[in-house]
Amino acid sequence: MSTLTLDLVTNTVLDRVSDSELDKEYRKRFFLSAGEKLHGAEDAAKHFNMLFAKDPSREHFGLIYLNGKNDIISSEILFSGTLTTAAVYPREIIRKAIEESAGAILVGHNHPSGNRQPSQDDLSITKKIKAACETVDVTLHDHVIVTSEGYYSIADKGVL
Repeated sequence: MSTLTLDLVTNTVLDRVSDSELDKEYRKRFFLSAGEKLHGAEDAAKHFNMLFAKDPSREHFGLIYLNGKNDIISSEILFSGTLTTAAVYPREIIRKAIEESAGAILVGHNHPSGNRQPSQDDLSITKKIKAACETVDVTLHDHVIVTSEGYYSIADKGVL
């Protein structure tokens, strides 16, 4: 089958599939649900990418709340900002973690610029969040930065 024929067949099939069906399938494959286990930074990165997918042109800061067995309780976008920044408040993160009865959290944000490297502000807020978590016995497992090109795990790099 030629590439042109394959493209036509693929496009015809995709034309018949509604956006909501594609969205459901994508979510099923990449979005972790309550009760599921999180298996490292790669899973967290996929989850955060899905969480931030509706508006990738702005920076978003999200949380994944985990119970004592590291099963997902829930996740959400907590802060949204501009192309280059989102204001993040550790106090709100702690308040939400307590509301969710979380024993641990993962935080993540996107860099619309595509640069996976953490900024000094990213590293600074990670330290503040970790210190705030320690005061209420909530474990901060990781801070993951996601882009369309991949992710950066602050914990995997030994900075956390």
